[in-house]
Amino acid sequence: MNMRILGAGMLGLTLSVAACSSDDPAAVPVAPLASDADGAAVYQARCASCHGEDLRGTDRGPSQLSIVYEPNHHGDNAYRFAIRNGASQHHWNFGNMPVIEDITDDQIERVIAYIRDEQERLGFER
Repeated sequence: MNMRILGAGMLGLTLSVAACSSDDPAAVPVAPLASDADGAAVYQARCASCHGEDLRGTDRGPSQLSIVYEPNHHGDNAYRFAIRNGASQHHWNFGNMPVIEDITDDQIERVIAYIRDEQERLGFER
């Protein structure tokens, strides 16, 4: 296995891109999602319940507008890894982020693009 890929994966795991912990996976609602849904729709269906409809977080997960998630600190590979594999709590006290079920690689790319566009449009919170 390429060590750079392994390193990026481990970084994503330890940095906890976003944590939305739940002892009961059924507690996080999973709405039906069209395979061709745009990034905003994917985010609303798979991320907003923890990270807020406006990306500003909830009592279950942190804001994606936090400076912690700027691309030079948590790059796109960290997002990919956390979505696919879950992530250990690191920066926050929300608990570990679970694996995001029922999401395709294309949908992951679209949601990351949406988050990055919104970060650029809205700016980061300090």
